[in-house]
Amino acid sequence: MVFLDLVRQRYSVREFCGRPVEEEKLALVLEAGRLAPTAKNFQPQHILVLRGEQTALAAKASPCTYGAPVVLVVCYDRDNVTQIALNQVNFGYVDTACVITHMMLQATELGLGTCWVGRFDEQALKDTFSLPERYVPAALLPIGYPAETSQPSERHDLRKPLGEIVEFWCESKAKSK
Repeated sequence: MVFLDLVRQRYSVREFCGRPVEEEKLALVLEAGRLAPTAKNFQPQHILVLRGEQTALAAKASPCTYGAPVVLVVCYDRDNVTQIALNQVNFGYVDTACVITHMMLQATELGLGTCWVGRFDEQALKDTFSLPERYVPAALLPIGYPAETSQPSERHDLRKPLGEIVEFWCESKAKSK
């Protein structure tokens, strides 16, 4: 598949059918996350894989798991994350964003659907799944086969033109300021 076609095809799935995700497909999705770039290659991600009745426990921490047969709780290890003092950036969320994006695109290529979920009760996740204090949940990633009625939101194809989001900087522009 052409990469931009894959990117265009991916959308946030909010309705899953009951079909289970095959182990080999889940393994490929997780491998894509393992291979994702992270700051200084610290690889601070910790991914909790929930299936079956465990997904119902995740649903108590977030209403946005949509009945998916697999829910990934994507965390970062606060004790193993790049910190840059110059601009006071903690790369935990940046690193997990890279990991999640890789997993979402791999899932799409395999015919699976995902939805990046940032709405959850962090403490409920930590308590329910006995996460160590150093693990910071960054997102949930429900994964499964989209229901036949699943479709992208009406906002999916609303993209700003490149000219509104990209600026080609040149030295002469800086001199004129």
